[in-house]
Amino acid sequence: MAKYVVTGAAGFIGSRVATSLLTEGHTVTGIDCLNDAYDPKMKFWRLSSLNKFEKFTLFENDISDSIPSWTLEFEGVEAVIHLAARAGVRQSVLTPELYLTANVNGTLNVLEACRKYEVKSFILASTSSLYGASREQPYSEESESSKTLSPYAASKKAAETLTHTYHYLYGLNTQILRFFTVYGPAGRPDMSIFRFIQSIVDGKELTLFGDGGERDFTYVDDTADGVIRATRLNGYNVINLGSDRPIRIQKVIEIIENVVGKTATISVKERDPSDVPSTWANISLARELLNWTPRTSIEDGIKLAVDWYLTNRQWASHISS
Repeated sequence: MAKYVVTGAAGFIGSRVATSLLTEGHTVTGIDCLNDAYDPKMKFWRLSSLNKFEKFTLFENDISDSIPSWTLEFEGVEAVIHLAARAGVRQSVLTPELYLTANVNGTLNVLEACRKYEVKSFILASTSSLYGASREQPYSEESESSKTLSPYAASKKAAETLTHTYHYLYGLNTQILRFFTVYGPAGRPDMSIFRFIQSIVDGKELTLFGDGGERDFTYVDDTADGVIRATRLNGYNVINLGSDRPIRIQKVIEIIENVVGKTATISVKERDPSDVPSTWANISLARELLNWTPRTSIEDGIKLAVDWYLTNRQWASHISS
Protein backbone atom coordinates (compact mmCIF):
# COMPACT_ATOMS: atom_id res chain seq x y z
CA MET A 1 0.00 0.00 0.00
CA ALA A 2 1.14 3.54 -0.77
CA LYS A 3 1.02 6.97 0.84
CA TYR A 4 -0.75 9.87 -0.86
CA VAL A 5 -1.12 13.56 -0.12
CA VAL A 6 -4.46 15.12 -1.06
CA THR A 7 -4.69 18.90 -0.84
CA GLY A 8 -8.22 20.18 -0.44
CA ALA A 9 -9.14 16.91 1.30
CA ALA A 10 -12.26 18.39 2.90
CA GLY A 11 -13.44 19.64 -0.47
CA PHE A 12 -16.07 18.05 -2.67
CA ILE A 13 -13.77 16.15 -5.03
CA GLY A 14 -10.88 15.86 -2.58
CA SER A 15 -12.96 14.03 0.01
CA ARG A 16 -14.17 11.52 -2.59
CA VAL A 17 -10.64 10.89 -3.87
CA ALA A 18 -9.37 10.45 -0.31
CA THR A 19 -12.22 8.08 0.55
CA SER A 20 -11.50 5.92 -2.50
CA LEU A 21 -7.79 5.68 -1.68
CA LEU A 22 -8.45 4.89 1.98
CA THR A 23 -11.00 2.23 1.03
CA GLU A 24 -8.28 0.58 -1.07
CA GLY A 25 -6.05 0.47 2.04
CA HIS A 26 -3.70 3.35 1.24
CA THR A 27 -2.51 6.02 3.67
CA VAL A 28 -3.78 9.53 2.99
CA THR A 29 -2.51 12.80 4.40
CA GLY A 30 -5.03 15.55 3.82
CA ILE A 31 -4.21 19.25 3.76
CA ASP A 32 -7.04 21.76 3.98
CA CYS A 33 -7.39 25.22 5.49
CA LEU A 34 -11.15 24.75 6.04
CA ASN A 35 -11.86 28.30 4.92
CA ASP A 36 -15.28 29.86 4.48
CA ALA A 37 -15.23 30.15 0.68
CA TYR A 38 -18.54 28.33 1.11
CA ASP A 39 -20.38 27.17 4.22
CA PRO A 40 -17.83 25.17 6.30
CA LYS A 41 -20.58 22.89 7.65
CA MET A 42 -20.33 20.94 4.42
CA LYS A 43 -16.57 20.49 4.83
CA PHE A 44 -16.93 19.29 8.41
CA TRP A 45 -19.58 16.79 7.33
CA ARG A 46 -17.20 15.34 4.74
CA LEU A 47 -14.37 15.23 7.28
CA SER A 48 -16.54 13.30 9.73
CA SER A 49 -16.56 10.44 7.21
CA LEU A 50 -12.83 10.63 6.49
CA ASN A 51 -11.92 10.66 10.17
CA LYS A 52 -13.37 7.16 10.54
CA PHE A 53 -10.35 5.80 8.64
CA GLU A 54 -7.28 5.02 10.77
CA LYS A 55 -4.95 5.79 7.86
CA PHE A 56 -6.25 9.33 7.37
CA THR A 57 -4.58 12.38 8.90
CA LEU A 58 -5.63 15.98 8.33
CA PHE A 59 -3.31 18.97 8.56
CA GLU A 60 -5.27 22.19 8.82
CA ASN A 61 -2.96 24.43 6.82
CA ASP A 62 -3.19 26.97 4.01
CA ILE A 63 -1.13 25.93 0.98
CA SER A 64 -0.48 29.58 0.15
CA ASP A 65 1.32 30.25 3.47
CA SER A 66 4.69 31.88 2.87
CA ILE A 67 6.42 29.43 5.25
CA PRO A 68 4.62 26.15 4.58
CA SER A 69 5.14 23.69 7.46
CA TRP A 70 2.96 21.06 5.82
CA THR A 71 5.55 20.20 3.16
CA LEU A 72 7.25 17.72 5.51
CA GLU A 73 4.34 15.39 4.73
CA PHE A 74 5.52 15.04 1.13
CA GLU A 75 8.45 12.79 1.98
CA GLY A 76 8.04 9.27 0.63
CA VAL A 77 4.63 9.76 -1.00
CA GLU A 78 3.49 7.96 -4.14
CA ALA A 79 1.62 10.98 -5.49
CA VAL A 80 0.48 14.45 -4.54
CA ILE A 81 -3.08 15.09 -5.69
CA HIS A 82 -3.50 18.85 -5.70
CA LEU A 83 -7.19 19.66 -5.45
CA ALA A 84 -7.04 22.65 -3.09
CA ALA A 85 -8.15 25.85 -4.81
CA ARG A 86 -10.39 28.86 -4.71
CA ALA A 87 -13.17 27.84 -7.06
CA GLY A 88 -16.10 29.72 -8.55
CA VAL A 89 -16.28 31.98 -11.56
CA ARG A 90 -18.51 34.84 -10.39
CA GLN A 91 -16.91 35.25 -6.97
CA SER A 92 -13.47 35.51 -8.60
CA VAL A 93 -14.58 38.69 -10.36
CA LEU A 94 -15.26 40.26 -6.96
CA THR A 95 -12.11 39.04 -5.16
CA PRO A 96 -9.49 38.23 -7.81
CA GLU A 97 -6.56 38.58 -5.41
CA LEU A 98 -7.82 35.66 -3.29
CA TYR A 99 -7.88 33.45 -6.36
CA LEU A 100 -4.39 34.37 -7.49
CA THR A 101 -2.98 33.81 -4.00
CA ALA A 102 -4.58 30.39 -3.52
CA ASN A 103 -4.41 29.03 -7.05
CA VAL A 104 -1.07 30.39 -8.21
CA ASN A 105 1.04 30.94 -5.08
CA GLY A 106 -0.49 27.88 -3.45
CA THR A 107 0.29 25.70 -6.45
CA LEU A 108 3.85 27.02 -6.53
CA ASN A 109 4.33 25.99 -2.88
CA VAL A 110 3.00 22.51 -3.60
CA LEU A 111 5.24 22.12 -6.65
CA GLU A 112 8.28 23.26 -4.67
CA ALA A 113 7.54 20.63 -2.03
CA CYS A 114 7.23 17.99 -4.77
CA ARG A 115 10.63 19.02 -6.13
CA LYS A 116 12.28 19.06 -2.70
CA TYR A 117 11.04 15.62 -1.69
CA GLU A 118 11.31 14.07 -5.17
CA VAL A 119 7.64 13.12 -5.35
CA LYS A 120 6.95 10.52 -8.04
CA SER A 121 3.70 11.91 -9.41
CA PHE A 122 1.76 15.18 -9.31
CA ILE A 123 -1.90 15.67 -10.22
CA LEU A 124 -3.27 19.17 -10.79
CA ALA A 125 -7.00 19.85 -10.78
CA SER A 126 -7.83 22.32 -13.52
CA THR A 127 -11.08 23.44 -15.11
CA SER A 128 -13.16 23.55 -18.26
CA SER A 129 -13.52 27.30 -17.61
CA LEU A 130 -10.18 27.70 -19.40
CA TYR A 131 -11.90 27.15 -22.73
CA GLY A 132 -13.81 30.42 -22.32
CA ALA A 133 -16.30 31.19 -25.06
CA SER A 134 -14.53 29.07 -27.66
CA ARG A 135 -16.89 27.91 -30.38
CA GLU A 136 -14.82 24.81 -31.05
CA GLN A 137 -16.92 22.12 -29.41
CA PRO A 138 -16.54 19.55 -28.06
CA TYR A 139 -13.41 20.94 -26.41
CA SER A 140 -10.29 18.88 -26.93
CA GLU A 141 -7.18 19.39 -24.83
CA GLU A 142 -5.71 21.26 -27.80
CA SER A 143 -8.57 23.77 -27.98
CA GLU A 144 -7.87 27.46 -27.26
CA SER A 145 -7.46 27.88 -23.49
CA SER A 146 -5.58 31.16 -23.10
CA LYS A 147 -8.51 33.55 -23.65
CA THR A 148 -10.08 33.14 -20.23
CA LEU A 149 -13.22 35.01 -19.13
CA SER A 150 -12.70 35.17 -15.34
CA PRO A 151 -9.90 35.60 -12.78
CA TYR A 152 -10.66 32.04 -11.62
CA ALA A 153 -9.98 30.59 -15.07
CA ALA A 154 -6.90 32.80 -15.48
CA SER A 155 -5.50 31.62 -12.15
CA LYS A 156 -5.95 27.97 -13.12
CA LYS A 157 -4.26 28.60 -16.47
CA ALA A 158 -1.32 30.11 -14.58
CA ALA A 159 -1.23 27.03 -12.34
CA GLU A 160 -1.14 24.80 -15.42
CA THR A 161 1.76 26.79 -16.84
CA LEU A 162 3.72 26.54 -13.58
CA THR A 163 3.09 22.82 -13.49
CA HIS A 164 4.48 22.33 -16.98
CA THR A 165 7.56 24.32 -15.96
CA TYR A 166 8.27 21.94 -13.08
CA HIS A 167 7.80 18.95 -15.34
CA TYR A 168 10.25 20.45 -17.83
CA LEU A 169 12.88 21.52 -15.30
CA TYR A 170 12.73 18.63 -12.82
CA GLY A 171 11.13 15.73 -14.67
CA LEU A 172 8.10 15.65 -12.38
CA ASN A 173 5.48 13.20 -13.66
CA THR A 174 2.55 15.53 -14.15
CA GLN A 175 -1.09 15.05 -15.09
CA ILE A 176 -3.33 18.09 -15.48
CA LEU A 177 -7.00 17.18 -15.28
CA ARG A 178 -9.59 19.62 -16.57
CA PHE A 179 -12.83 18.98 -14.70
CA PHE A 180 -16.25 19.65 -16.21
CA THR A 181 -18.99 20.79 -13.76
CA VAL A 182 -18.70 18.12 -11.09
CA TYR A 183 -21.86 17.35 -9.10
CA GLY A 184 -23.24 14.79 -6.68
CA PRO A 185 -24.05 14.17 -2.99
CA ALA A 186 -22.51 16.70 -0.57
CA GLY A 187 -21.64 18.92 -3.52
CA ARG A 188 -20.44 22.49 -3.36
CA PRO A 189 -23.31 24.72 -2.16
CA ASP A 190 -22.44 27.42 -4.68
CA MET A 191 -22.84 25.06 -7.64
CA SER A 192 -26.04 24.91 -9.64
CA ILE A 193 -27.27 21.40 -8.84
CA PHE A 194 -27.01 21.84 -5.06
CA ARG A 195 -28.71 25.24 -5.30
CA PHE A 196 -31.47 23.89 -7.51
CA ILE A 197 -32.14 20.89 -5.25
CA GLN A 198 -32.18 23.03 -2.12
CA SER A 199 -34.50 25.60 -3.70
CA ILE A 200 -36.97 23.09 -5.14
CA VAL A 201 -37.11 20.82 -2.07
CA ASP A 202 -37.48 23.73 0.36
CA GLY A 203 -39.86 25.76 -1.80
CA LYS A 204 -37.50 28.68 -2.30
CA GLU A 205 -37.10 30.85 -5.38
CA LEU A 206 -34.48 29.54 -7.79
CA THR A 207 -32.23 31.98 -9.66
CA LEU A 208 -31.45 31.26 -13.31
CA PHE A 209 -28.92 33.42 -15.15
CA GLY A 210 -30.17 34.05 -18.68
CA ASP A 211 -31.47 30.79 -20.12
CA GLY A 212 -28.88 28.92 -18.06
CA GLY A 213 -26.96 27.76 -21.09
CA GLU A 214 -25.66 24.23 -21.41
CA ARG A 215 -23.18 22.28 -19.28
CA ASP A 216 -21.25 19.03 -19.44
CA PHE A 217 -21.96 17.59 -15.97
CA THR A 218 -19.74 14.90 -14.44
CA TYR A 219 -20.69 12.80 -11.42
CA VAL A 220 -18.23 13.15 -8.55
CA ASP A 221 -17.40 9.44 -8.18
CA ASP A 222 -16.59 9.22 -11.89
CA THR A 223 -14.30 12.24 -11.54
CA ALA A 224 -12.57 10.74 -8.48
CA ASP A 225 -12.01 7.50 -10.40
CA GLY A 226 -10.34 9.45 -13.21
CA VAL A 227 -8.10 11.27 -10.74
CA ILE A 228 -6.86 8.04 -9.18
CA ARG A 229 -6.26 6.43 -12.57
CA ALA A 230 -4.16 9.46 -13.54
CA THR A 231 -1.71 8.80 -10.68
CA ARG A 232 -0.49 5.74 -12.61
CA LEU A 233 0.56 7.69 -15.71
CA ASN A 234 4.08 8.81 -16.52
CA GLY A 235 5.25 11.93 -18.31
CA TYR A 236 3.18 15.07 -18.88
CA ASN A 237 -0.44 15.04 -19.99
CA VAL A 238 -3.44 17.36 -20.04
CA ILE A 239 -6.70 15.41 -19.89
CA ASN A 240 -10.37 16.39 -19.96
CA LEU A 241 -12.63 14.63 -17.45
CA GLY A 242 -16.20 15.23 -18.55
CA SER A 243 -19.28 13.29 -19.58
CA ASP A 244 -19.27 14.13 -23.31
CA ARG A 245 -23.03 14.63 -22.85
CA PRO A 246 -23.88 18.33 -22.50
CA ILE A 247 -27.35 19.13 -21.21
CA ARG A 248 -29.32 22.35 -21.01
CA ILE A 249 -29.65 23.79 -17.51
CA GLN A 250 -33.42 24.08 -17.95
CA LYS A 251 -33.53 20.32 -18.57
CA VAL A 252 -31.55 19.74 -15.36
CA ILE A 253 -34.19 21.71 -13.46
CA GLU A 254 -36.91 19.54 -15.02
CA ILE A 255 -35.12 16.36 -13.91
CA ILE A 256 -34.84 17.65 -10.34
CA GLU A 257 -38.52 18.65 -10.37
CA ASN A 258 -39.48 15.12 -11.44
CA VAL A 259 -37.31 13.47 -8.77
CA VAL A 260 -38.48 15.79 -5.98
CA GLY A 261 -42.11 15.93 -7.11
CA LYS A 262 -42.29 19.71 -6.89
CA THR A 263 -42.25 22.56 -9.39
CA ALA A 264 -39.50 25.18 -9.26
CA THR A 265 -40.21 28.86 -8.76
CA ILE A 266 -37.72 30.55 -11.08
CA SER A 267 -36.36 34.10 -11.07
CA VAL A 268 -34.42 34.96 -14.23
CA LYS A 269 -31.46 37.34 -14.05
CA GLU A 270 -29.06 38.58 -16.71
CA ARG A 271 -26.26 36.16 -17.56
CA ASP A 272 -22.94 37.13 -16.01
CA PRO A 273 -20.32 37.90 -18.71
CA SER A 274 -17.78 35.77 -16.82
CA ASP A 275 -19.95 32.67 -17.30
CA VAL A 276 -19.19 30.57 -20.35
CA PRO A 277 -22.37 29.92 -22.36
CA SER A 278 -21.77 26.19 -22.74
CA THR A 279 -19.27 23.40 -22.13
CA TRP A 280 -18.74 20.06 -23.84
CA ALA A 281 -15.81 17.73 -23.23
CA ASN A 282 -14.04 15.61 -25.80
CA ILE A 283 -12.90 12.70 -23.60
CA SER A 284 -11.13 10.62 -26.23
CA LEU A 285 -7.77 11.12 -24.50
CA ALA A 286 -9.17 10.05 -21.12
CA ARG A 287 -10.49 6.88 -22.73
CA GLU A 288 -7.13 6.22 -24.38
CA LEU A 289 -4.74 7.02 -21.53
CA LEU A 290 -6.85 6.21 -18.47
CA ASN A 291 -9.24 3.61 -19.86
CA TRP A 292 -11.84 5.89 -18.28
CA THR A 293 -15.45 6.47 -19.22
CA PRO A 294 -18.01 8.08 -16.90
CA ARG A 295 -20.59 5.55 -15.72
CA THR A 296 -23.24 7.68 -14.04
CA SER A 297 -26.04 9.26 -16.07
CA ILE A 298 -27.28 12.73 -15.18
CA GLU A 299 -30.64 11.22 -14.16
CA ASP A 300 -29.03 8.70 -11.78
CA GLY A 301 -26.58 11.27 -10.42
CA ILE A 302 -29.30 13.79 -9.66
CA LYS A 303 -31.35 11.08 -7.92
CA LEU A 304 -28.36 10.29 -5.67
CA ALA A 305 -27.80 13.99 -4.95
CA VAL A 306 -31.47 14.52 -4.08
CA ASP A 307 -31.49 11.43 -1.83
CA TRP A 308 -28.45 12.77 0.04
CA TYR A 309 -30.09 16.17 0.50
CA LEU A 310 -33.32 14.67 1.81
CA THR A 311 -31.39 12.46 4.25
CA ASN A 312 -29.38 15.43 5.53
CA ARG A 313 -32.04 18.10 5.11
CA GLN A 314 -32.23 18.93 8.83
CA TRP A 315 -28.86 20.70 8.60
CA ALA A 316 -28.28 20.95 4.83
CA SER A 317 -31.31 23.21 4.39
CA HIS A 318 -29.52 25.83 6.50
CA ILE A 319 -26.43 25.88 4.29
CA SER A 320 -26.00 29.18 2.51
CA SER A 321 -25.77 28.71 -1.24
